[in-house]
Amino acid sequence: MGIKAFIAKLLAKKRAAELKKIARNPVQTQENLFHSLIQSAKNTAFGKDFGFSTIRSVSDFQRKVPVKDYEQNKHYYERVLNGEKDVLWKGKPLYLAKTSGTTSGAKYIPITAESIRYQIQGAKDILLMYIYHTGNADFLNGKMMFLSGSPVLDIYPSGMKTGRLSGIVNHFVPGYLQTNKVPSYETNCIEDWETKVKTIVHEVKNKDLRLISGIPPWVQMLFEEAQAQTGKKPTALWKNLQVFIHGGVDFSAYRKIFDSFFDENFGKKPDMLELYPASEGFFAFQDDLREEGLLLILDGGIFYEFIPLEAYGKPSARRLTLQEVVLNHQYALIVSTNAGLWAYDTGDTIKFVSLNPHRIRVTGRVKHFLSLFGEHVIAEEVTFAINEAAGITNATVQEFTVAPFLSSENGESFHDWYVEFTQLPDNMDLFIETLDKVVRAKNVYYNDLREGKLLTIPKVRVLTLNASREYMKSAGKLGGQNKFPKLSNDRRIADFLINYQQ
Repeated sequence: MGIKAFIAKLLAKKRAAELKKIARNPVQTQENLFHSLIQSAKNTAFGKDFGFSTIRSVSDFQRKVPVKDYEQNKHYYERVLNGEKDVLWKGKPLYLAKTSGTTSGAKYIPITAESIRYQIQGAKDILLMYIYHTGNADFLNGKMMFLSGSPVLDIYPSGMKTGRLSGIVNHFVPGYLQTNKVPSYETNCIEDWETKVKTIVHEVKNKDLRLISGIPPWVQMLFEEAQAQTGKKPTALWKNLQVFIHGGVDFSAYRKIFDSFFDENFGKKPDMLELYPASEGFFAFQDDLREEGLLLILDGGIFYEFIPLEAYGKPSARRLTLQEVVLNHQYALIVSTNAGLWAYDTGDTIKFVSLNPHRIRVTGRVKHFLSLFGEHVIAEEVTFAINEAAGITNATVQEFTVAPFLSSENGESFHDWYVEFTQLPDNMDLFIETLDKVVRAKNVYYNDLREGKLLTIPKVRVLTLNASREYMKSAGKLGGQNKFPKLSNDRRIADFLINYQQ
């Protein structure tokens, strides 16, 4: 056993004990963290505006500090961007993570000295817990690829450094892993994603790659390029590939595609682990391959609140704490953090699949839903439906999205599915019927609309392969941390994709 593996196993055992202790006292852990956050920020501009010095409890906080998203508190973030100190958190942040906004352009999320520590700890935790539960630390002796955005940072006129989160994190890879990390810094700095992927494969195809981490659609693009350059599947090209870490999207829609990449003639397919990082914080990770869901990180500088999805957006909506949540209920995720986010609406929806310890599944985005007709269909429902339909009809789906089609006259209104297949269904009629049947079973409002004939059976439009990538490219969102939306409440994406219908 190498020295890295030996030390990693000791650290894994230590961290496992810490996480078990937290799991025994989850509510107290969050309560203590909450008071620490309030105390640390009471003399900031935000803390003074909202009376942090008089907050004695979570209920005080909820009365004083309303839930808001980035745009609604944008004036505070602009003050930070312009170099003002002590605005949302003490001092100035180290960086601002640049990410896509919803209504007002780019968002600049503060990354403080305190918060970057926990971003890195979250990445360490998934590796340590994998080592702890499997005993496998052999991957530390080979090359590891963290597919990310460029580490080159922009400098705002105020002197603040800005960049993609994955690029910022590149600057904090521990020294003992620098010799293991691929691709090279120069390759990682390439901005054009298609060029970058080609260069990465050319550089890494003959390396002893043992771990790869990235968002599934972009890792898929990398694997496709590797096969194009070498004629080999990833497990044949990289025979010691042991771990694939993914996050950012629901992996169930990609599982069949990735299974096709792994040639078991060259050994077993890699273990697949999921994590839930965001510019706003590192929220959860898969701590045990044998268990469903992602372990919510309770000691990572983040205080969590949860709004039941059916009440989201209503003035009377209750903000629940960890002790009030129940299993398998959809919640909007609200966070307050040591980066200076306060009652911040992440826009994500989650549900708990375990309460001891607290494990979650990411189910979609609050604003990525389809409810033009009042049905409020969410990403989890359409993803489940398309997986069921593909399984029944032996199809393989590469990507998809769903949009509403509203008749302008007396014609039919329906859900309009745009699907890229790498393998077409044996029976398209059965595929469509299954989509409809599953969504009806999952969503009572959709079922009511179908029964009332306000909606007719869905329509499926078969797209040319990689149409979704063409859309992402047109939107300037190809690569990095960007994800293709699974559904929307308008036809903006659909109107683009209709030009790629077969």
